[in-house]
Amino acid sequence: MSDIRIATAEDQVLLDKEAKYCSYGDTVHYIEPPRIFSRCEGSYVWDTEDQAYLDLQMWYSAVNFGYANPRLNNALKQQIDTLPQIASQYLHKGKIELSEMIAVDAKKKFGLDGRVHFNVGGSQSIEDSLKVVRNASNGKSLMFAFEGGYHGRTLGASSITSSYRYRRRYGHFGERAQFIPFPYHFRGPKGMTKEEYGSHCVKQFARLFETEYNGVWDPKVGSSEYAAFYVEPIQGTGGYVIPPMNFYRELKQVLDQHGILMVSDEIQMGFYRTGKLWSIEHFDVQPDVIVFGKALTNGLNPLGGIWAREELINPKIFPPGSTHSTFASNPLGTAVGLEMFKMTSEVDYGAMVMAKGKYFLEGLQDLQKRFPIIGDVDGLGLALRCEICAADGFTPDKATLDYMVEEGMKGDMIVDGQKLGLILDVGGYYKNVITLAPSLEISYPEIDLGLKLLEQLLVRATKR
Repeated sequence: MSDIRIATAEDQVLLDKEAKYCSYGDTVHYIEPPRIFSRCEGSYVWDTEDQAYLDLQMWYSAVNFGYANPRLNNALKQQIDTLPQIASQYLHKGKIELSEMIAVDAKKKFGLDGRVHFNVGGSQSIEDSLKVVRNASNGKSLMFAFEGGYHGRTLGASSITSSYRYRRRYGHFGERAQFIPFPYHFRGPKGMTKEEYGSHCVKQFARLFETEYNGVWDPKVGSSEYAAFYVEPIQGTGGYVIPPMNFYRELKQVLDQHGILMVSDEIQMGFYRTGKLWSIEHFDVQPDVIVFGKALTNGLNPLGGIWAREELINPKIFPPGSTHSTFASNPLGTAVGLEMFKMTSEVDYGAMVMAKGKYFLEGLQDLQKRFPIIGDVDGLGLALRCEICAADGFTPDKATLDYMVEEGMKGDMIVDGQKLGLILDVGGYYKNVITLAPSLEISYPEIDLGLKLLEQLLVRATKR
C-alpha cells in the first residue's frame, strides 16, 4: 500500500489558484489532493504525471461511447467547419432530423405520437418538462417522486430530488414533491420475492387515493392534487437500484386511473446504458414524457431535451416561446447526436451491452462470494452496482468505500506489470454503493482488468 500522494509542484500551483479563484459551488473533491487530468482515450484518463486510470464511471454515464470516440469527435469537427452556431429562432437540418429520429423511435416503441424539445442539459430539460406537465394539468405544481431519486440541482429539479441538502439553503421554487419509497429489495422487508415487494410498494402508493382523507385525491370530481410522477427507471445517484420487472407496469395502472402523468428521467440511464435506448423500455409501459441528456452527445457538447406525447406538447397547448435557451438545439450538439444514432443503428448495441453486462455482473458475483463486505451486486446492461457493507454483509459501510475510492486514485496498483489507478463513483442511500457505468465500448480484457483492480482494492480494504 502506498503512502499519501503529494501533488507535484506544477499541480500545486494550479490547486492554489483554484482555491483562490474558482467557485466551489460546482465542485466536490472526493480525494485530497484532487487529481488534475491532461488527456483521455477509450476507457482511460491520464493525469499530469501521465499516470493511467481505468475509468468505470465515465463522467456519470455521460461518455457512454468512450473518451475521444473518433467517430463522434469527427462529427463535431466537421460541424465546426460548416455551421458551428446559429440563433435558436432559426432552423437547421440537424435539429429537425434529430427530433425526427427520437420521435419516430418513440412511435415505434410506445405507439404514441410526440414531439422533441431541446435544451442544453439534463437539469434544464427537467425544468422544461415541469413546464409541460404543469401546463397540461392546469398549473398543478405538486409532483410525486421517489426516495433516493435525483433529477438535478436547478431550483425546480432540486424540488423533486429527494436530498434535502440540495435545497436547504434555497427553499422550494413552485414545485414540491411527495417522496414515495422505491422498491429497493436488498433493504426491503424480508420474506418477499423481488416481484412481491414491487407489488407491495405499488399497493402502498395506491392507498393514497382510497379516500379524500389521504389528501391527494378528490373522489367527488375525480381529480388528483398531483400533476406527474417523476421516475428514474433505474435509480442513478440513489445507487443503481434496479426495481422488479412488474413494478412500473403496476404503478402506471394506478397513475392512469387517476390522471397522473409518468415522466421518465433517462438522463443517466438512456442511450443504451441498460441495453436499450431508454431504460423504461425494459418495463413494458408507455411514458408520457421522457427527459434525456448526457450521453446524447457523449459529453462533447452539452445537449439534452424532452420527448412528450403530442397531446402535451403540440403547438396549441405548448405554443412558441413557452420556454427558451439561446443554445438549445445547437448545431454542434445535434450533429453529434445524429452521428450517435447512426453509429448505434449499424451495430446491435442492445445485444452487445447486455452480453458485456452479464459478463461483468458474473465477475462481481464471484467477488461477492469471496469478500463478505460485498452485500449486494446487481445490474442491467452496463449499469451495475456493488454495495459495500460491514462484515455482516448488510450494515452500510461508507468509510470502507471512501477508503477504496482513495486507494484507487493513488494510481499504484500493478496488474500484469502495468501500474494503474481506478476511477470509481459512489452512490446509494448510505453512500456505500459503487455505481459502475463503464464505457459501452469497453473490451472484455478491460472488464477483466477492472475486476482485478477491484479485487486489489477489496484486499486492501479488508486488511487495513
